[in-house]
Amino acid sequence: MSDKRLRKSRDKKLCGVCGGVAEYLDMDPTIVRIIWLVLVLCAGTGVLAYIIAAILMPNS
Repeated sequence: MSDKRLRKSRDKKLCGVCGGVAEYLDMDPTIVRIIWLVLVLCAGTGVLAYIIAAILMPNS
């Protein structure tokens, strides 16, 4: 059984949220950062989601 948890990454630019999501989803962190940037630019909801994730996600 896999012990896969969503945590902040050590590979961080700001708070490690995108890096942690990328590790959880087995993706390249750059792709997750680009997706997050598109969400911020298109809808503005990415900023609020990032802040909430940065507060709620535990450190690695």
